Amino acid sequence: MIQAKAGKKEELLLKLEDIFKKCQDRAAHYDANNLFFKEDFDELKAAGYLLIAVPKEFGGYGMLLDEAMALTRKLAYHAAPTALALNMHIYWTGLIADIWRAGDTSLEWVLAEAGRGKVFAAGHGESGNDSPGLYSTCNAENVEGGYKFTGHKMFGSLSPVWDYLGFHGQDNSDPAHPMIIHVFMPRDTANFEIKNTWDNALGMRATRSDDTILNGVFVPDKYVARKVAPGFKGVDGFVLGIFAWALFGFGNVYFGLAQRIVDMVLEKLPNKKSISLGRPSMAYHGGIQRDVGDMILELESMGPHIDTIAREWSEGKDYGAAWGVKIVAAKCHIAEGTCRVADKAMDVMGGFGLIHKAGFERLFRDARLAKIHPANSYFAREVMAKGMMGLDLDERPR
Repeated sequence: MIQAKAGKKEELLLKLEDIFKKCQDRAAHYDANNLFFKEDFDELKAAGYLLIAVPKEFGGYGMLLDEAMALTRKLAYHAAPTALALNMHIYWTGLIADIWRAGDTSLEWVLAEAGRGKVFAAGHGESGNDSPGLYSTCNAENVEGGYKFTGHKMFGSLSPVWDYLGFHGQDNSDPAHPMIIHVFMPRDTANFEIKNTWDNALGMRATRSDDTILNGVFVPDKYVARKVAPGFKGVDGFVLGIFAWALFGFGNVYFGLAQRIVDMVLEKLPNKKSISLGRPSMAYHGGIQRDVGDMILELESMGPHIDTIAREWSEGKDYGAAWGVKIVAAKCHIAEGTCRVADKAMDVMGGFGLIHKAGFERLFRDARLAKIHPANSYFAREVMAKGMMGLDLDERPR
């Protein structure tokens, strides 16, 4: 362990209020120019944002899931791509802090490195893998002293700045008993390349979620985090923690974005005129009032849902195997609700919403990615339905 170096939590929150506003001011520039959020990253890191989920014993602020996610949401309200990318680091430190507090110290080196300022990113996305984290198209070959990995990873947020890439591969050397190997790869590892694939992506451009190509990279045993069976039968506290911290992070990013979209509509609407309505603004239009009401209904249901489940995780509530259903349901609810909010908002904003200077089209594009993050709508419903009906989630064919 290292001596705690973070200041008081209240001081951090005060600093972040100002930095979040600066992040908002820079967001459009990053988006328009396909730039990584470098200034945001530098200021947030210097302020201590990357330490929010790191235990105090390792130099952090020791926030549990519910508290860390509330802060993620606040950042996302101002700059959703910045919050989304940093969630990849937050979820590694948060889930490992959880298992460390539960008595598993096997990965406390991650917390120590994070306390020293190292940045962790995630490499779970793979083309053709609709069960991310549970299976892998990346080959893991057991060799002397560790594993060699060969594969193509997608959506590598934080590509310009990570020090360790946390990812998984599949060891099929024993076809009857394949294994999923979770590792952390240091940046100075040989035989990998980052391919620039994120320019002009539909949304969340500032995350720089470029592809990572693993060309037989060697990761020594000391960086192996877990060896588990593929599928749901391999879900232990570490794997479940990945889903909890990652998906609650995704959910809160898009909930914060949805709040921002609604606030923008409410701000612009009084200035939206009608030549025939005979009232001061389109705010008096019955159809628009219905759409605004629908948006508010979405927000009012999303908040209590994700906040309750995050609080129960932090309190250690025992849902057993039902935690999987709880986690994917909350994320799916937020993702689909955010898209509905964005669609309604586009209807209300009208043609002005299409124009770059209005600021809305960027938020609309960012919102479209909500349903793409795991668990996507198809996988979420499969998990929820099979889980509640008692069906085997690992049965093949699905």
